[in-house]
Amino acid sequence: MNRMILGAVSALLLAGAGLFWWQGQASVDASAPPPPPALGIEGDQPSGLPLEELPDEDGSGMRGAAPPEADDASKEEKRFNRVDRNRDNLVSRTEMLQPRVAAFRKLDTDHNNLLSFDEWSVATNNRFRGADGNGDGTLNRGEFAKTRPKPSKKPACRC
Repeated sequence: MNRMILGAVSALLLAGAGLFWWQGQASVDASAPPPPPALGIEGDQPSGLPLEELPDEDGSGMRGAAPPEADDASKEEKRFNRVDRNRDNLVSRTEMLQPRVAAFRKLDTDHNNLLSFDEWSVATNNRFRGADGNGDGTLNRGEFAKTRPKPSKKPACRC
């Protein structure tokens, strides 16, 4: 009995060792590109590039076109599209209040629903009514732009 167990264990060990040896036989492709040049010791600049050819910290000396920057219109467009769930280019009262349901549930920490949704959403309803200039119950893109949050004031650095 012991010989059978010892034989099975040794067979498994030999099979595992053979598997690791077989997996470890890596071959280097002759057409593989050479590794990137190592960094130089002084100044950590790539070897082979003179210091004058590297871009400055302000971005001058960079090659190629500058990446496009997002303007306010595209940011506002993204914000509108996040709220307009059914993509009809109109924001209904339900669509405006829907993202705030999770925040309401977070406020009701004891889960007894004593905080009514109407009490919580008074500010949002007032904001919606203030932005809905024509009173039709929906916001078009121009009216929705009025609901844009005020930019937060960044504190001055006390360096």
